[in-house]
Amino acid sequence: MTNPIKISILGSTGSIGRAALDLARALPDKIGVAGLAAKSGVEVLAQQIREFKPAVVSVGDEVARKKLLGLLGSAKTPEILVGGAGLNLVASESGAEAVLSAVVGAAGLRPTHAALVKGLKVCLANKESLVLGGEILMKIAGDRLAPVDSEHSAIFQALGGRLGSPDLDRLILTASGGPFRGWNLNDLKTVTPEKALKHPTWSMGPKVTCDSATMMNKGLEVIEAHHLFNLGYDRIEVLVHPLSYVHSFAGFKDASILAQMGPTDMKLAISYALSYPERWHLKDIALNNGAFERFLNQAVPPNLAFEEVDRKVFKPLALAEMAGRIGGTAPATLNAANEVAVEAFLAGRLSFTGIADLLEKTLEALPAQKIGDLEEALAADNLARAKAASFLPK
Repeated sequence: MTNPIKISILGSTGSIGRAALDLARALPDKIGVAGLAAKSGVEVLAQQIREFKPAVVSVGDEVARKKLLGLLGSAKTPEILVGGAGLNLVASESGAEAVLSAVVGAAGLRPTHAALVKGLKVCLANKESLVLGGEILMKIAGDRLAPVDSEHSAIFQALGGRLGSPDLDRLILTASGGPFRGWNLNDLKTVTPEKALKHPTWSMGPKVTCDSATMMNKGLEVIEAHHLFNLGYDRIEVLVHPLSYVHSFAGFKDASILAQMGPTDMKLAISYALSYPERWHLKDIALNNGAFERFLNQAVPPNLAFEEVDRKVFKPLALAEMAGRIGGTAPATLNAANEVAVEAFLAGRLSFTGIADLLEKTLEALPAQKIGDLEEALAADNLARAKAASFLPK
């Protein structure tokens, strides 16, 4: 019997982090928890610490640290670190063998880089790391990077746990279409944050759910797929698949296409990223598989329909594809502007259609430059945030 793999979870109070801890709870012989990191949500984090007893923890700031200490009381506490430096240390110095990078946004780049530099396996659920610094990370990743996004996990599985194949010819990423599938631009002008946060098939945090509604999430995934699987943008397609049963397709040079199907539950992708080349037994674990099981058990399954994306309506996807092709700092600029725009939209300061307008203005204002290292990628991110914020309504 092998010892459980020790992991650190960056973003432990988010949907991906909680799913990973569900796995750790159900599979204690497979997964041990060495470190946890959360920007906020300290009430949930305190419960996680009591249950899983990590050696080291990180929170966003000193206020969160003091609150966490108060919640833990007289119980034995782990080492509690603070801020970006603390996040980096949980990623690289917790004693973990693998790191689940599931923080939201550009904040994931430094700790993902730190874990790879340390020689650790990284299960990547933070697509922005590759959007900002794909060329930098892929140079040092080797075979230690395993994707967790359901679409990239699907391709990873179709390739037998590899990030590339000389026989790979094309990728087709599937999208649910979000809550506004079939809407036109005039319809989108009526979208409120409440409407945008009602995703039809996946349970995610507010930022990713909003990105799914604009289809920016799929645009970021296209850029991520370009780096992960070393394919040109002309060989990466997107199709809307409302049922969300098929998570993506890998097409090969002989015209064969492999698809991966499964329930809309991230525990499957997390498990595969941690366990490859094994597959852990998950059939006895509570998965969000009711609809999928009904699909499998029907004598005549429903039509697995696929649709084209209307990029005039869902302009963020088109802008992301354009930024990816331009390269350099353009993807970092796009991502930073999107983080500013989504935060403003969710706070009621920007309209839903204003998100795409803000992305386009920021890309036009900041022509792409080459990126040579991590600091240049992060400098581009900071510059774009300031520029995007300057375009927000006063």
